[in-house]
Amino acid sequence: MDFYVYYKVQDAAAADLQAAVIAMQAALAGAHGVAPQLKRRPSGADGAQTWMEVYPGVTPAAFAPALDAAVAQAGLARWIAGPRHVELFEDLPPCA
Repeated sequence: MDFYVYYKVQDAAAADLQAAVIAMQAALAGAHGVAPQLKRRPSGADGAQTWMEVYPGVTPAAFAPALDAAVAQAGLARWIAGPRHVELFEDLPPCA
């Protein structure tokens, strides 16, 4: 499964949040063998940006608690405006 986590960040907090997320994702990559991605929408609105963390190919039962712990340890809540939304997606079998 792939985890997609999206949330808002105020423009003024973006640099601090980026540094914290990159460090957190590096630790998760080392501990869980995942290849995380960090993305944002190309344009913001009202001084806020929408960001997305992607964690491909993880096992939800094992990774979800690790991600929650990493987010808490990194203190991401201080820079995020509102909740983090987590969505899970799975691959479909190929058509051919």
